[in-house]
Amino acid sequence: MIVEQFLRWMADAPDDRRAEATSALARAYLYSDLSEDEREAADAALTLLLDDPCVSVRRALAEALARSGDAPREVVLALAGDLPQIALPILRHSPVLLDAELVEFVEGYTDPLPRTIAERSELSEPVCRALVTLGSASACAVLLANEGADLTPTLLVALVERHGREPAVREALLQRDGVPIEIRQMLLKQVGDLLSDHPLVRRGLNEARARAVVNEARERATVSLANGAAPHETESLVEHLLQSGQLTAGLMLRAVCTGNAVLFEAALVRLSGLSRKRVAAVLSGGRSLPLRALLGRAGLPSRTHSLFCVAVSVWRDLLSATPNAPALAGSARVSRLLIGEVLARYQEQDGVEADDLVVMLRRFSAEIARDAARAYRDRTLAA
Repeated sequence: MIVEQFLRWMADAPDDRRAEATSALARAYLYSDLSEDEREAADAALTLLLDDPCVSVRRALAEALARSGDAPREVVLALAGDLPQIALPILRHSPVLLDAELVEFVEGYTDPLPRTIAERSELSEPVCRALVTLGSASACAVLLANEGADLTPTLLVALVERHGREPAVREALLQRDGVPIEIRQMLLKQVGDLLSDHPLVRRGLNEARARAVVNEARERATVSLANGAAPHETESLVEHLLQSGQLTAGLMLRAVCTGNAVLFEAALVRLSGLSRKRVAAVLSGGRSLPLRALLGRAGLPSRTHSLFCVAVSVWRDLLSATPNAPALAGSARVSRLLIGEVLARYQEQDGVEADDLVVMLRRFSAEIARDAARAYRDRTLAA
């Protein structure tokens, strides 16, 4: 009788009062101790409210039912397919919806619905896959910010390939915990590819020089990224660089000349096929012939072998003089000491000309000098 009276009253009540009454009825259905007949009547009333012409009434119904797993399934599904302002609370919160139903909403609708689904507190891999494959850049940025989303490395790679050029996606990806280092490096490459065609980069440069500038910037950023990596991350990064064609002699020279011996060693292990123990023994032994043989086995150009030998020798000498140098690898101070000594020793060798390798070292040195100056400024201002 109460439900019957409710339906009669709803026929003529003002919209705001009807919305309040709808919310009260929905809460009673969810949380009151109703008899079987009362529950059946309330269920029928809630279903009838789906036909109410007032948006605020249907919105009140959606908000009242959105967070409950006991909400009537048919009503929830109808609300999810209603106008966006009504569907949003259901899509964002309702535990009644199945993953397959969420996937259908991602596949069949445009934002704001998929973006709202990306905000759910927990998202399974299938739903994440649908969002990564079909969702907008905005929806994917929201997805990345959601720590409850089951984003596997494979999905992260697909997301970078699809939306990595979007600033919001890049920012969200870099802020997300646990993103593999190789995926962060993919972002560096994409940014570099974008910059290579930017008018400010191309101004005054031919195409070859513009791409060389961008490649050097990417290699510098990659080595900097690797400075804070764990050993297993470094191995994954090396594999990614190799597969993507970025594991070049220039990158390896930059690594060893700035003190990232871990990255340099991991690259030699992967390229040579020798064990880590064997490669480490050659690098620590300091003998030129075994080192040149290792570099040749790794496929590095023979014209770079002398420079690699000098760089390894300088690093070994720094380790002898400064035992904690590995912990400082990548710091502006250590990098400047290394590159300065490498450049000096390399140019002192007989037969060495002012070739492109010397030019490259001088560019390294200029970059590192600026980094050292910035670090000095920061320390001074912080004191």
